[in-house]
Amino acid sequence: MADHAISADPAVQAQLDRLWSLSPGADVLGLGRITRLLERVGNPHLSLPPVFHVAGTNGKGSTCAFLRAALEAAGHRVHAYTSPHLVRFNERIRVAGKLIEDAALAPLLAEVLDASGEIGASFFEVTTAAAFLAFVRTPADACVIEVGLGGRLDATNVIPKPAVCGIAALGIDHEAFLLAEEAGTPPEPLDRIGFEKAGIAKPGVPLVTQHYPASVAASIAAVASKRGAPLVVRGAEWEIAPEGDSLRYRDAAGELTLPCPALAGPYQTANAGLAVAMLRHQQAVRVDPAALAAGIRAARWPARMQRLGDGPLVR
Repeated sequence: MADHAISADPAVQAQLDRLWSLSPGADVLGLGRITRLLERVGNPHLSLPPVFHVAGTNGKGSTCAFLRAALEAAGHRVHAYTSPHLVRFNERIRVAGKLIEDAALAPLLAEVLDASGEIGASFFEVTTAAAFLAFVRTPADACVIEVGLGGRLDATNVIPKPAVCGIAALGIDHEAFLLAEEAGTPPEPLDRIGFEKAGIAKPGVPLVTQHYPASVAASIAAVASKRGAPLVVRGAEWEIAPEGDSLRYRDAAGELTLPCPALAGPYQTANAGLAVAMLRHQQAVRVDPAALAAGIRAARWPARMQRLGDGPLVR
């Protein structure tokens, strides 16, 4: 649904006004509209660099920040698609390490909005198509893509074969969309949330997860098994925990001593661990332990448990 985004650039604002005018009724989950829209703009999602696809209720944005920072520390050019934005709509689309420029954003949105025609695409679907178009038009080594809502029917779930998928912490969210009972969905709410998030699983693509209650884990495992996705679970295939002034990470490939995140909050240990596990359980992009450590130190994700600096709010 539109979020009243504004821009100081008149050309961008004109396109954001068009986005805002899209019917809220179009924000019904499903892949039909986004598939049709992408076809009209050349199916850019089929030509993306290796994709790191992240779902979850809490922590997926931070996980994406850790992924991007580690990939960049390894010397890679990285596209990133995240939501929502805090100040400028441009924050959603990061092209080869930089926020998309207004001069590129305005015609890109216009192109996708013009192509959407009678499809009835939503705010998020148009934005997703625009991001994918931007990504295929600028060379990069990897894409970090955050799921918008759910997973199974989210607009980002058109990517046929990511390098790796990850699921962050889970909770009850977006009940109107994700808790609607359908044939074959689990009966318990949190199990159903896990089922929806696990819908990003793809055949042969590692699905890296946090540790969840047994019934939720079983729900995710059932989806992964049906899709043919190798499951990489915290507490079994990987683990991370504080150890003194650092973090100790381990998986089948060995153990690493890593720095504590610069991001505030004890839960960031889990998010950093998920990013490390995703990077170590994929083969598309090389990231060595030094880059993993540098990424954990360098990752920033503004306004998420961020300490305020000098200003009227702290006086």
